[in-house]
Amino acid sequence: MKQGKSLITFVMLIFAGVITLYFGCYIYAAMTEPYRTVQVYAYTAHDSVPADGLVVRQARVLSAPTGILEVTRAEGEKVGVGQQIALVYQNSQAQSDQAVIEELQMEIDLLEDTIAQAGDLESSARLDEDILQAVVSLRASYSRGDCTQLREQVLGVKSSVLKRGYTYGESLTSEELAARLQGLRSQLAELNRQTARATTQVTAPTPGVFSNLVDGYESRLTPDSLAELTPSALQALIDSPAGEDSQALGKLITSDTWYFVANLPKASAARLEQGDSACLRFSGEMNRDVEMKVDRIGPTEGEVTLVAFSSNRYLTLTTLLRHQTVELIFDSWSGLRVPKEALRLVKFPAQGTEEGSGSQAPEEKMGVYALTNGRSEFKEAEIIHEGGDYYVVRPVGAGRKVLRAGDTVITHGTGLQDGLLIEG
Repeated sequence: MKQGKSLITFVMLIFAGVITLYFGCYIYAAMTEPYRTVQVYAYTAHDSVPADGLVVRQARVLSAPTGILEVTRAEGEKVGVGQQIALVYQNSQAQSDQAVIEELQMEIDLLEDTIAQAGDLESSARLDEDILQAVVSLRASYSRGDCTQLREQVLGVKSSVLKRGYTYGESLTSEELAARLQGLRSQLAELNRQTARATTQVTAPTPGVFSNLVDGYESRLTPDSLAELTPSALQALIDSPAGEDSQALGKLITSDTWYFVANLPKASAARLEQGDSACLRFSGEMNRDVEMKVDRIGPTEGEVTLVAFSSNRYLTLTTLLRHQTVELIFDSWSGLRVPKEALRLVKFPAQGTEEGSGSQAPEEKMGVYALTNGRSEFKEAEIIHEGGDYYVVRPVGAGRKVLRAGDTVITHGTGLQDGLLIEG
């Protein structure tokens, strides 16, 4: 028993020694390696500041009637005056009847289309492709978790399958198709009579963009109230959201212009001019840079100033946005990112003279040494922005020796020169 424990201890000691030796060799190689390299990559640096605030829109809240409610508009869908927004059923039977009515209407439309296109072989040949495209579209939306058009996409698949069956799947004559169409119309008329009193339409009282989300800010924060808003009042609104209104079926956003109002550091707000444009980077569902107008530079309290931005673009993408932290971008620099250690000021003989001749002063060039086919190769670069431990540079020149994204550059090394063979 004791002999077994001694063997295990011996093996563990050997294992620990091997690990120690491995890390020791690795550290020694790293410390004594004559050349160190990194890869260059494309990079955009920003002069920016975070802005925490609220999205503001002119909206009209729609009350939910009593009964079983079915919203028929998708999030962010544009609606005209008098157009249907929702259906309200008195009971579950009326809701079931409405589903049958919609299917009957779809089937009638398809039959009418089929009869009108009788004998159109090219149209029939396209139906299989229509079915495939409808299924692919439905699957793509499901994979993204996007259910805003789910109802329409399911109906699209059913419609394509039915049309294929009517066109050439069942091989019906024109007389049989006409008789079936007449029968469906009779069923539809009867169902419409039965459900006329049990189903009510909710229509749009004004044109706008529909949204399911009613979060309580609709009356507390409006475009008109921005003129009187202060930094402390905005912070109070951010800290105490009202919560969703369960008594509303949704809202209509009735203005083409939307706003983002935020408290900025006083020094950052001082860099803005009212009426100028500003770039705001939204994340999450919006996930894009938006050029917005500096609509108002409001009052200052302590070290913060209230600023309101406005835009008439992407309104339909903002319907679910309210409290947002965005990046206000003042300036951007795009180029290649290289470590500061890689950039060197190198002296070269003046053009037309030989090195060491002394006839003209040497020419100084800023650039990096890239590792190309086992040799160091000087590639000229111009600094366009300085970061903490890096530069954003712009390549100088053209041809084979121009600096590109993906190049390997040397950060540490002695005796570097253009064309030097680097031993591995």
